[in-house]
Amino acid sequence: MDTTTPAAIAVDNLVKRYKAATAVDGITFHIAPGSVTGLLGGNGAGKTTTIATIMGLVTPTSGTVRVLGATMPAERYRVLHRMNFESPYVDMPMRLTVRQNLTVFAQLYGVADMKARIAALASELDLTEFVDRPTGKLSAGQKTRVSLAKSLLNRPDVLLLDEPTASLDPDTADWVRGHLERYRAETGATILLASHNMNEVERLCDRVIIMKRGRVEDDDTPQNLLSRYGRENLEEVFLDVARGRGEKRETVG
Repeated sequence: MDTTTPAAIAVDNLVKRYKAATAVDGITFHIAPGSVTGLLGGNGAGKTTTIATIMGLVTPTSGTVRVLGATMPAERYRVLHRMNFESPYVDMPMRLTVRQNLTVFAQLYGVADMKARIAALASELDLTEFVDRPTGKLSAGQKTRVSLAKSLLNRPDVLLLDEPTASLDPDTADWVRGHLERYRAETGATILLASHNMNEVERLCDRVIIMKRGRVEDDDTPQNLLSRYGRENLEEVFLDVARGRGEKRETVG
């Protein structure tokens, strides 16, 4: 990372304990502006707690998290309008229509010309045919596309994504990935992506951070990880880390 440019996301010695359990155990990483970083790890690795802390929803036990220069959560009011989050596992109010839900969130984010922005996203994300349908009546894939639309309403500078293509068929998932690539290219947004889809991570991410039991086990570019572990894809690297097999040993000639 270019150390002369302030990090978009700076996590330093972050610890989060819940009573006797340590969810995050002293992790540090800085994410450069305009980059796409994959955050990987199995269940219980600490990814969700890390993302929640970056969003300012969780107060660290110790250490610091800064987003766009603001310390979270104390100064989150300074930057929340420049951030957004998407997860297909977080439901919107089911009785409201898609348009009503997007309008509520647009108001929360202070989006200018809300009707035009919602119409544009509905067109871009192929929501038009069901934009006036109750959100609870949508398929899982449709809900995922609505959640993505919500996350782009305020044209965020920092976008946090949790399994953004879950429940989507391969064609639609490919289209969503393409949309995220275009959004990053057009806006220079910083994206942190938590995903279990290794092909998605290889396609979208400049860098991969792998967590295990609350700690960062590895942190590098996809290509460097493949080279060091002697693997052909990130799924094999992920399994090596999860099962404690370690990096490929250098042979001595």
